[in-house]
Amino acid sequence: DATPVRLGQEFKGYATQVAKGIERVKRASEELSELALGGTATGTGINTDPAFPGRAIARISELTGVGFREADDHFEAQGAKDAAVSASGALNTVATSLMKIADDVRWMGSGPTSGIGEIRVPTIQPGSSIMPGKVNPVMSEALMMVCARVMGNHTTITVSGSRGNFELNVMMPVLAQSLLESITLLASASRAFVDNCVAGIQADEARCKELLELNPSIATALNPYIGYDQAAVVAKASAKEHKSVREIVLREGLLPPEKVDEALNVRSMTEPGLPH
Repeated sequence: DATPVRLGQEFKGYATQVAKGIERVKRASEELSELALGGTATGTGINTDPAFPGRAIARISELTGVGFREADDHFEAQGAKDAAVSASGALNTVATSLMKIADDVRWMGSGPTSGIGEIRVPTIQPGSSIMPGKVNPVMSEALMMVCARVMGNHTTITVSGSRGNFELNVMMPVLAQSLLESITLLASASRAFVDNCVAGIQADEARCKELLELNPSIATALNPYIGYDQAAVVAKASAKEHKSVREIVLREGLLPPEKVDEALNVRSMTEPGLPH
């Protein structure tokens, strides 16, 4: 029940979260292009032709289409897996963002009578074990479970990365498995969420208007017109009587009708600036 925001503003915020997350993953993944090939057992490169790592990595890059390169320091690359921990951290941040977004969508679509109900989400798996026709936010909840898994994987990867005992990390198998699982799950779940939920979201304009008119917080816009104290009285009366702020102001004669429309121009309340 804070001051109004537009659905477009909310969803633009979500889009920006995703865009920033993609950039973080790209930056973190650049470090993964380093290969420790050629360091042999400890990083010294004993029993290896000095030309081997360069030639082998060039061939690997050719076969995979990925620009791999030899590690800057073989002791760092073999004794530590900081690049993998960093990449997992970026994935963990993405999971944190997606958890927030999915949960917001879940709450905004809750209802139809006892929830917020500002949006309508696509009907996936309609019905429940006891309520015929009930629409559950299953895509949001599926994505949230994936995010929880990725967060758990990041803990595993963090612990694994710390077990670089001297010149050899002994927990690479579970680290690699967890990192690959996080990548696979996030890629699949985010795409499924977009295709089966986000793409079909519709705003319930009537419900949004109803909630907006009954929200006492829009009395904030009255401050420049009738003062903070009087606006607080209006907000409290609105909440207590379940009447709109507009109704209370008109009933009490605090502003003429044309001034009320000007003061309670909700669109202008979603943008920077002060009333003229």
